[in-house]
Amino acid sequence: MRFISCFLCMLYVSTMYAEVIYTNIWALHLNCTPEQINKIAKKHGFHNLGKVLWFAQQSGRSRKRRHSFTVPTDPFFNQQWYLSEAFDQNVVAAWARGYTGKGVVVSILDDGLDTSHPDIAENYDPQASYDMNDNDPNPDTQYTLTRPKRHGTRCAGVVAAVANNGVCGVGVAYQAKIGGVRMLDGQVTDLIEAMSLNLNQQHIDIYSSSWGPEDLGTNLEGPNTLAQEAFIRGITNGRGGLGSIYVWASGNGGASFDNCNCDGYTNSIYTLSVGSTTERGTLPFYSEPCSAILTTTYSGGSFHHRSIVTTDLHQSCTSDHTGTSASAPLAAGIIALALEANPTLNWRDVQHLVVRASRPVDLRTHDWRTNGVGRRVSHYYGYGLLDAGRLVELASKWKAVKPKRKCTIDLITRAMWNVTACHGTRNWIRSLEHIQARLTLTYSRRGDLSITLISPKKTISNLLTTRPYDKMSTGFSDWTFMSTHCWDEDPCGYWVLRIENNGDSTNRGVLLKFHLELHGTDERMAGRRMERAVIQQCAVGNSDGSCEGRQQHQPYPEFILNKNRNSTCDNK
Repeated sequence: MRFISCFLCMLYVSTMYAEVIYTNIWALHLNCTPEQINKIAKKHGFHNLGKVLWFAQQSGRSRKRRHSFTVPTDPFFNQQWYLSEAFDQNVVAAWARGYTGKGVVVSILDDGLDTSHPDIAENYDPQASYDMNDNDPNPDTQYTLTRPKRHGTRCAGVVAAVANNGVCGVGVAYQAKIGGVRMLDGQVTDLIEAMSLNLNQQHIDIYSSSWGPEDLGTNLEGPNTLAQEAFIRGITNGRGGLGSIYVWASGNGGASFDNCNCDGYTNSIYTLSVGSTTERGTLPFYSEPCSAILTTTYSGGSFHHRSIVTTDLHQSCTSDHTGTSASAPLAAGIIALALEANPTLNWRDVQHLVVRASRPVDLRTHDWRTNGVGRRVSHYYGYGLLDAGRLVELASKWKAVKPKRKCTIDLITRAMWNVTACHGTRNWIRSLEHIQARLTLTYSRRGDLSITLISPKKTISNLLTTRPYDKMSTGFSDWTFMSTHCWDEDPCGYWVLRIENNGDSTNRGVLLKFHLELHGTDERMAGRRMERAVIQQCAVGNSDGSCEGRQQHQPYPEFILNKNRNSTCDNK
């Protein structure tokens, strides 16, 4: 046997001595003339590699992968079906890569936290905690018999319950640090919300919120002045300028036919809105749709569906946590795994990665559509079930997205317009992220309206669906609807706004203002999608597939304020 180096040789001998198992390989260091070595080697039947200055028989040595993984031993782990390899959330796959949330800090903005719970205490982080209701550093839950405040403790356990400690189950990011902000157990003010959203923003990475306006199908409410400013400060200054990550439950108003675009927290571009699916991939009864939902994680459904296992009050455990209140902290924990894989991700990077790591798999609903860059998207599920294994894989090699650009188009009552995405300016956008449509609209019965936005690539965003319990006659006053359905599309070309009355023909209204804001980047993000997809090009395009300087085929204009779908107003 001959090697490149003349200083190594193998002798085929098998030996066992004491507890050491030796192989049949010897290493030798040789330094003499080739003739001498040939003579010795030939005599003993060896291969000539040179004079022996040093030799050693090679013993077998134990070596393990640094990312080796052992299934958690917690007593409730076998009930945590949503973490198992049999389900498409692929959390175990992320753990097997060595990601468990180490070095990442998550704070639960809620009604308090049982900081002494044996499945939380080891991961509890006082620097990620505060009692905003009583203005002190202790966020501990205030126990009452009539109104037990268990919500925050349950959400915290979903994220970071300690592994392998013989207690309850395990959190998605079981080595992340977890804190709690007690801010819902009392009168909630704009100031309390703002302080909670900006608490210790250089220390906390992810803020998880499973709350919002009441899910009655009648409300139209969002953050006030201070909370709005807090979101902006968070994404601008948080995490050393990378931006705080705000994960938000999309809402539980499905039984009331609510739409989460009427919730100004869920439909903010600064929050990452999370929907729910059952273990069978069906829609839970509480799911409400909107075009702002980005992704989905598992949760419970009706009585015949399993729910989420987590920590509970009085140092106990529960297997009954459900709703989008369970889905949001699940997503927060998965994102914590991604931040461990790549701590340099900014808040927009995280949203880009979530879009790419979410998959329709077997999620069942009637409204799956393919958008202009070939991705399947739903108003109930966003881009699908969040795949933790894929998210950490993509995160580990992700290149930061270019700075955000915003292109603003002011319109009055036009229902169709040609957008060149601020072509030729510093705000020129080649790839969309969020779309915001701000409307001022009077209407005699607000709940009868549906509003649809159609992109140049024919992607349909249902900005508003009918809400039968909403009988308000106030309409919308500078209300912002949001869509993520056109992610990575080129915005240039003709857009269509469609407003439709689905109620009585006597309903009347006037569109007073329409303001479109396109958010994105000048990079062609579809070029680094890391997934197979069909890229739909412009109807009339350039040789490179772009539509810069070109017009697309003009789509039909629709601006409907009459129950008769064939009766349209003049496009003036």
